Amino acid sequence: QVQLVESGGGLVQAGGSLRLSCAASGRTVSSYAMGWFRQAPGAERELVAAITWSGGSTFYADSVVGRFTISRDNAKNTVYLQMNSLKSEDTAVYYCAVASGRWITRRRDEYDFWGQGTQVTVSS
Repeated sequence: QVQLVESGGGLVQAGGSLRLSCAASGRTVSSYAMGWFRQAPGAERELVAAITWSGGSTFYADSVVGRFTISRDNAKNTVYLQMNSLKSEDTAVYYCAVASGRWITRRRDEYDFWGQGTQVTVSS
């Protein structure tokens, strides 16, 4: 089992920045791809960014390209999401998740472990 704990969410004005962290415990996640998802009220959970096991390749949703950066520190068993130039439409609960394999997948059902989520609210 893997436990994931997200942190770093909060209230920020439009144009501001936040850095989310996701710390894993229970076992190492260095051999698995990881992703950040978000879910706004009334919307489906969507993949925002993902990163391969080594950090050598990343994926971003079109809506966040150029503004968000995903990274990982395998020595710390932690993945990060740097969010810049935040917009009101970025408001959502953000979840990190561990994929079932080393490579990026966009399918939610291919992520085995999920955190509890952290709220990000962007005021306009």
